[in-house]
Amino acid sequence: MKIERYSEGVSLKRSVDSGTDEQRNTVRDIILDVRNSGDLALFTYTERFDGVKLTGLKVTEKEIEEGTAALSKEHIAIIREAAGNIQSFHQKQQRNSWMTTDETGTMLGQKITALDAVGVYVPGGTAAYPSSVLMNVLPALVAGVQRIVMVSPPAKDGKLAPVVLAAAKIAGVTEIYKVGGAQAIAALAYGTQTIAKVDKIVGPGNIFVALAKREVFGDVAIDMIAGPSEIAILADETAVASEAASDLLSQAEHDPRACSVLVTTSLKLAEEVSAEVENQLARLPRREIAEQAIKDYGRIILCEDTADAVEAVNELAPEHLEILTEKPLEVMAKIRHAGAIFLGRYSSEPVGDYFAGPNHVLPTNGTARFSSPLNVDDFQKKSSIIMYSEDAFRDNSAKIAAFARLEGLEAHARAVEARKTNKGGSAGCSGLQT
Repeated sequence: MKIERYSEGVSLKRSVDSGTDEQRNTVRDIILDVRNSGDLALFTYTERFDGVKLTGLKVTEKEIEEGTAALSKEHIAIIREAAGNIQSFHQKQQRNSWMTTDETGTMLGQKITALDAVGVYVPGGTAAYPSSVLMNVLPALVAGVQRIVMVSPPAKDGKLAPVVLAAAKIAGVTEIYKVGGAQAIAALAYGTQTIAKVDKIVGPGNIFVALAKREVFGDVAIDMIAGPSEIAILADETAVASEAASDLLSQAEHDPRACSVLVTTSLKLAEEVSAEVENQLARLPRREIAEQAIKDYGRIILCEDTADAVEAVNELAPEHLEILTEKPLEVMAKIRHAGAIFLGRYSSEPVGDYFAGPNHVLPTNGTARFSSPLNVDDFQKKSSIIMYSEDAFRDNSAKIAAFARLEGLEAHARAVEARKTNKGGSAGCSGLQT
C-alpha cells in the first residue's frame, strides 16, 4: 500500500455510480412494466434475469421450515444469538410520544407512530446474507412496524438460500417473495396482484436495485443509496500490524471499489502494515477483488501527531472507523464523523458486521458527515400535537395575525382573527375530559 504524508483535504469520496443511460432506461422500463402488468412482469423478469420459471412468488411456510431445518443446530444458535444482540441494542433506541402543558393550559407534544409496512430487499442468487436480514428487519420490528415484507431473487432451483430463510424465521418475517432486481423494488413501491405496496424500502442491492430505489423515492421512502464499503483505521505504535492489515482487507474483499485507509502516527507501523497487506493478499480466496480495491483505493496516511490523525479521519468521515491506539476512548471523544466506531484491539470490524448488536447499515462515501446508521427512528414517523388554550390564543392572536401579514398571507391572519369575533363553537383545551 502506498504511504503518503497527511495534508488537508483527504477524502474517501468516490464518484457516485449513477449507472449508464442504458441501465437507467432499463430500470425505468421495468418499473413501468411492473406498474402496468403486475405479477406477470415479475414472472417474466425472474425468468429472464434469474433463469427461473416460477409458478408462484410467495415463499411458503413449508419452504421456510425446510430451509431452517437444513442448517445445523450450531448455526441456528449463532444466528439466534446475533438476533438477540441486535434486537437488544435497538430496543434502547426506542422513543415515546410525549405531551407538555404550560401554565395557560396549552398542550404541545409529539406522537410517535410506526410505519404501516416496510419492504426489505435481501441480495440473493449466488450469494446469501443472513446478516442483511437481521440488520434490516429487527429495527423495524422494534419500531412497531406491523407488516414487514422480504424480497430476494431466487437461485436456479427456484428457492431462497436456507440461511436467509432461517434468519427470516428467527427475525419473525413470514411474508417473503422470490423476486429480485428493479422489478422487486417496483413491486414493493406500487404493488402487484400478489404483493401489496409498502411505505418504505430498505436493504442493499446491485446497481439496478440502487437505480430503482432512486426512481421510486418520493412515492415511497428509502433508507439510503449505499456505496462500496470503506474502513479507516486510526492507529499508533501500539497497534499490531498483522491485525490492522487483516481489518483493512476485510473491507477490500467486498468490492473492487471498496476503500481501506490506515491513518497512523507511526512510520514503523505504516511500513509493517503495507508489507502485511501484500503478504495476506496472496492467501485470500477473494484475492482478485481485494487486490484491485487495495490498488485503487487503499492508502496509508502518515500524520505528525494524534491531532492531525483525528482531523484526517474527520475529513474522511468513514463508514467504519477502528481506533487502535493506547487510549482509544480519549481519541474517540474527538471524532465527529464516522458511521460506526470500533474501539480497541478486540473490536474488529466484523464484530459489528455480524454479532455485537449495532446496525451494520451505515452511511458511505463521506455521508457520515450528516447521516446515521439505520436505526429504529428510520421506521417511525413523528406527528406534532398542538392544542392551544383560550388564554394563550387571546394573548397571542394579534401577534400571530401580524406575523401572517408580514408574509403577505391575509387569509392566515383572518383565520386567527375570526376566532376573536366568533363566540362559542367547539371547545379547546377546556373541553378535554379528564
